[in-house]
Amino acid sequence: MLFILLPPSEGKVRGGDGPTWDPASGRFAELAPRRLRVANALKRARGGNEKLLGARGDLLATAREANRALLDAPTLPAWQRFSGVVWEHLDAASLPVKARRRAEAGVVVVSAVAGLSAWDDPVPDFRLKLSASLKPMGGLAAFWRAAVSASLNHLAAGHTVVDLLPNEHRSAWVPDESRYALVRPEFVVADGKPAGHAGKAAKGRVARLLLASGRIPSERLDFGEVAVTF
Repeated sequence: MLFILLPPSEGKVRGGDGPTWDPASGRFAELAPRRLRVANALKRARGGNEKLLGARGDLLATAREANRALLDAPTLPAWQRFSGVVWEHLDAASLPVKARRRAEAGVVVVSAVAGLSAWDDPVPDFRLKLSASLKPMGGLAAFWRAAVSASLNHLAAGHTVVDLLPNEHRSAWVPDESRYALVRPEFVVADGKPAGHAGKAAKGRVARLLLASGRIPSERLDFGEVAVTF
């Protein structure tokens, strides 16, 4: 079985018609105490300031409002909540039935608020990066690392993990390669340098391909300006 690790996105669908967010909901209920700590810290911080959230103007006001109300917020399934470049090119809503089942079983999102979320797990609107430092926990990647690593390494034991995370999110997880096969595809542009932002669309397309096929490609993949090797 393939587990596919994806980042959330700064762009999110607002609102939701799901139940109010319960930190103990979803596949990773064991992360509830840390989720609650983050939610309460954001509330005390009045949702966060420009420096913490990396936003200003109307975007900052909207983000602060969402962050202050996490525990009273309506939810959407993770695959519906995130709307950034990776998720746009994964195009979750159009996945065929078999691919959707693989996504439900194997997609895991690493984030600063929930720690880990499965495909259908309820997720509130929020804005917070794992690279941020939030009082009183400090750096959020370090805050989450032990708990995320324990949950993820247990879940993936005996399977294959495809890591499509940027470095910010990788820093919240310590893999245990003695328990599973770890695959970290390389995304490069024409001169062989890391693809960076240009690789986001390719990550979404790679995730979609993996979900459609259920296997690791043996050949190099070419997505125009970005090439991917496994």
